[in-house]
This record gives sequence, C-alpha cells and structure tokens, in this order.
Amino acid sequence: MLAAGAALPLAAGVARAQGGGSNAARFSLGYAPHEGSFASRGNRIEQIAFAADQGFTAWEDNEAAGRTIDEQVAMAKALSSRGMTMGVFVASMPKWGQSRPILGANDGAEREAFLADVRASIDVAKRLNAKHMTVVTGFLDSRVPLDIQTARVIDVMRRAGDIVAPHGLVLVMEPLNTRTNHPGVYMQSIPQGYAVARGVNSPGVKILADLYHEQIQSGNLIPTMELCWSEIGYLQFGDNPGRNEPGTGEINYAGVTRWLRARRYAGVIGMEHGNSVRGRAGEDRLIAAYRAIDAL
Repeated sequence: MLAAGAALPLAAGVARAQGGGSNAARFSLGYAPHEGSFASRGNRIEQIAFAADQGFTAWEDNEAAGRTIDEQVAMAKALSSRGMTMGVFVASMPKWGQSRPILGANDGAEREAFLADVRASIDVAKRLNAKHMTVVTGFLDSRVPLDIQTARVIDVMRRAGDIVAPHGLVLVMEPLNTRTNHPGVYMQSIPQGYAVARGVNSPGVKILADLYHEQIQSGNLIPTMELCWSEIGYLQFGDNPGRNEPGTGEINYAGVTRWLRARRYAGVIGMEHGNSVRGRAGEDRLIAAYRAIDAL
C-alpha cells in the first residue's frame, strides 16, 4: 500500500486528469497499458494514441497472437508512430479450463505442441516489433514426481530458447499464484522461475515477474527481485487484493519503482490489472495512480 504521504500526489493527479488536461510529460519508467485500460477513448488504435498523449511509452497485448495479420500490422504502425515500445504477448495460450498443457507429463505431445506455438510466435513478434513473449509453463501432473516435471520443463524451455534466441527474442516464463487465480499451475514463484531459468541457461528464456502474483504467493518482493534479478526479463504490476491499479491494495509500488530506478531498469512494466473505478473516472484515476508512484 502507498504510504500516507503518497495520497496527496494521487489526489492531485486525479484532479488534473478530471480537469481534462493532458498529462503530456513522459513517465520515467516504461509502464504499458493494454486494450481496455482506456476503453472510453475508442478502439484499440485510439486507446494507444490516448495512452501516448498521457505520457505512456509502451503497450501490452496478451491476445495479439490471435489477432489478424492486418490488426497486428496496424497496432505496430500505431505504436511506432508514437515512439512506443511493444511489450509482451502470449506466445502459447494455456487452456485454462482444462488445466493444460502439462509440460512435465510422461506424454511428450503437449511439449511438442507448445514448441509449435513458440515457432509460430516468431512471425507475430516480428510484425509487432516485440522482443518479449509470455509463456506459462503449464500445470502440475500429480502422477509424476515434481523433480521429474522440473527436469522436463527445463528441457522443453531449453529447446524453446534455442528456437527464439537466434531471432533476438526472449520467452518470459510467468509464475502464477495458486491461492487466488490459478490453482494447479507448475510455476508458482519467482525463485522457482529462477531455478528453471538457470537450468535452461539461455538468453532466450527469462522470468516475467508479475508482482501481483508474487505478493499473493510469497511476498517479500524487493528482496526476491534482488536475488533473482539476473534472470528477470520483464515486469508486471497489479495491486493486491483486487488486481487493480497501484494504490488500491497493499503493495508499496512507490518503493518498488524507486528500487527499479536505482537499478536503472529501462524495460517495459506491464499494467496487468483492471481499473478500480469504471468508466472515464476510472481511467483518470489509473493515470493519476501511475503519476503518483512515478513521482516518488
């Protein structure tokens, strides 16, 4: 949660945004909204333009691989025209309702299907001028010892890294919480992701540190990032509880952003969360929340 002193910048930011003015100054870090962050402002391309006008310098689109080529090209053109960086899209979408894939299973068919998705994602990344692609390392198989599953996940991620690294691309493995959102997933914490990434030992495979998930599962965010920093390739924010913008929950994102600036982090930070207030007022509050943590 933001310290009490952070409430004043947030309130001031809300007032400025509701007054209709543009927050034209560029943010100091690469916060990346997504389609729906500014839904009242129009379609995807119009939302990108609005985000750029507010000082955001990056964009995310988890669903980009499933969009038409024309849509991908149009999005890339819109981002390029505004000097914005494309963040992650999901390279291999899990079947959430079926708790698949199981990359550590005895049957290797799902590992091969996963690698086929990774190969197909390369053309998408090139159209979007994206460098990072999200992957989820699947679900647990209760019939297979965990150490065996870990070895198989390392093996398949090493093969995946060999596919993308020659193209200058990076697969970022996302640990997910099992307590609120994703029971049964294999990778449940940033340190577990670190162990897999070190086993893979490839520039094409790193960790996506989603701090919403890590706060629920383990907490201790800054020390954990400090320990695992060499294998963290991408970050995402979202407060807890609620998975909304910074300042709506318990995570001290002002402290996190100070730590990232001290680390000279120049990458993208995905805004992987919703808005706590609906409509345009919620969009204004979203901008103000990021102004507040960016200023401290």
